[in-house]
Amino acid sequence: MSSASSHFKSSRRWRRAALFFSLVLGYAGMQVYALYAIYIALGLGTSWIPLLVGWTGLMTFFPFLLWRLEHVGWHRSATAGAWLGYGWMGAVFLFFWVALLLNGAGHVVPRVSALTGSAWFATALALTGLVAAYGVFAATRQRIEHLYISTPKRPAGSAPLRIAFITDVHLGALVGPRALRRILKRLQSLNADIVVSGGDLVDGQADRLSQLVPLLAALHPPLGKYAVIGNHECFVGLDHALDFHARAGFTVLRGSAVNVTDGLGIAGVDDPTAIGFGHTGGLDERAALAAIDSSRFSILLKHQPRVTPQGEPHADLQLSGHVHQGQIFPFNFLVKLVYPAPMGLSDVPGGGQLYVSRGTGTWGPPMRVLAPPEITLITIRAAKGA
Repeated sequence: MSSASSHFKSSRRWRRAALFFSLVLGYAGMQVYALYAIYIALGLGTSWIPLLVGWTGLMTFFPFLLWRLEHVGWHRSATAGAWLGYGWMGAVFLFFWVALLLNGAGHVVPRVSALTGSAWFATALALTGLVAAYGVFAATRQRIEHLYISTPKRPAGSAPLRIAFITDVHLGALVGPRALRRILKRLQSLNADIVVSGGDLVDGQADRLSQLVPLLAALHPPLGKYAVIGNHECFVGLDHALDFHARAGFTVLRGSAVNVTDGLGIAGVDDPTAIGFGHTGGLDERAALAAIDSSRFSILLKHQPRVTPQGEPHADLQLSGHVHQGQIFPFNFLVKLVYPAPMGLSDVPGGGQLYVSRGTGTWGPPMRVLAPPEITLITIRAAKGA
């Protein structure tokens, strides 16, 4: 590895670490703001301060506690805690932005500026509740996004290929059998030839997910099911995540490719998070794409929406997820700083195209605000005159 490449990767790791700590501190700050508003509105005494400080610390590091509960098999406690902790996370995030909006509106709307004390808090709380309720409802309504690709690599007169793309389902504490059945019902209605998963299908422990295996295994697209691992497969344990995929009928592509038909090849690579867990063999994008004959239309499954530098081999179409479009507005603006690739379809410098999905499930707060979940139906057809 060249020194320039090593420096680039090291710099990126530092940026990610800086982002992580910024998010932790930012979330803690939002909680302090919300709890201070509660403290003032309810007229709580100073004896409440240690309790409020303790609650802030507990909720800030709750995701790590949930991870531990999952690993020791306390699944009922983990589920109850997930609804509480992640529900609180979403409510605090929304309350913070609703409060800023109210404060801003107070400068131009006399009726809003007249709100003080408990009346202001009640208004902010009511608006937060309405938006949160909408977000929980929206998170269960996957939209079908249609993507049409015309290519000379499909033989003239051949039938179009239909590929259903899901990503970031996050099966685990909050996304269980009921949510999965709803997703599978939408998938089955599409009658796709192929189903592909862009990573983060798994976000729970093996014994929790065993009941979900038959549901996924019953999905039989004619040309198979393919997947790659995301960062959460690494977090929950890659061995059990791979076992779950296998039992559910997915072929996991780890720096490898499969020629599905005479006109289509699908490659896939591991998420870079795998490196931190000692798995380095599935990251070679160049080797994966080289296994697909150039006469075939090539699809690359890659969890994070990053493309190789210009001059490197590119797939005809890269499918990625990971970003959830921020999941809860306006978090999408922060996500954009780290992953600048536009949502949906865009051209890749040097050739090919990139499609970034908003994701099919949720991570953390079980809600989506102005970032609806999606299942993408990709239709690949012969270009006119091919």
